[in-house]
Amino acid sequence: MQNVSEAGEDLAQEVEALGEKAHRIRDAIGKVIFGQHSVIDETLVTLLSGGHVLFIGVPGLAKTKLVVTLGAVLSLDSRRVQFTPDVMPADILGSEVLEESDAGRRSFRFIQGPVFCQLLMADEINRASPRTQSALLQAMQEYHVSVAGERHELPRPFHVLATQNPLEQEGTYPLPEAQLDRFFMQINVPYPDIEAERRMLLSTTGAEEVSPGAVMTADELMKAQRLVRRLPVGDSVVEAILTLVRSGRPEESGDEEIRRHVAWGPGPRASQALMLGVRARALLDGRYAPSVDDVAALAPPILRHRMAVNFAARADGVTVEQIVARLVSRL
Repeated sequence: MQNVSEAGEDLAQEVEALGEKAHRIRDAIGKVIFGQHSVIDETLVTLLSGGHVLFIGVPGLAKTKLVVTLGAVLSLDSRRVQFTPDVMPADILGSEVLEESDAGRRSFRFIQGPVFCQLLMADEINRASPRTQSALLQAMQEYHVSVAGERHELPRPFHVLATQNPLEQEGTYPLPEAQLDRFFMQINVPYPDIEAERRMLLSTTGAEEVSPGAVMTADELMKAQRLVRRLPVGDSVVEAILTLVRSGRPEESGDEEIRRHVAWGPGPRASQALMLGVRARALLDGRYAPSVDDVAALAPPILRHRMAVNFAARADGVTVEQIVARLVSRL
């Protein structure tokens, strides 16, 4: 009993310390990114859970700036790739080159691509060809790349923050549903409110440029990710996650509207993402355990890209967001 008590006290201290650090991280990001509090929090939840993010938003909403800021605040090696249809897998993963030594001997040397970093900004990922998308998404899932039969491990932690422009569809290759499932969250980035945009105008057009300082190291981030998995989850939260996800599947749902309007529902990865996400959200707030409210808050970004409506729903004007809201309302 003594050991159990000590373990509980150690866990509580780690949770409190991470909660305090989370406030400092938010403050550091807030010096550069104005408003967008939900976007920032959902991104931090994803990073603490060890996942990847797909941002959906029109140009000019500071998506790239957010990634650069996160790299600085979390002390992560960050890189950016602008995807176009002519980008090949080797441009992302790397390739082998033939070198000749002074002695005349020839050998192949692997040159790492931009994917060998800790925080990769994949800008407009839907402009890349399906072949390049598959190469990146495989690296996201397996955390290594294979070139010429050789396996090369990616750095840890490794996170991909991809963006997608919802306006222009010409010259794009929409991500297949099975590959969308690899993203922990799909975060829809809205326009800033008027106060945030006013601060943005005054800050970004002045003579001084604010640069955030480092608050956390890569090792501390990985330690926080391990802490997320140690946080206890109550039976009521587990049941809420199972009920939410399973009721979104038309084959299993007892809701007539779900059966009539949903083409395919969320799979087990959605349940796993919610289990990790609610723990991470509780830790960001300095709480010792997640609640059903965390499930309701994270359901939209975790489920919206893991289910789709059918033709009948589109004819009736029913969207995925409305279906998710209907599922959440039952919690």
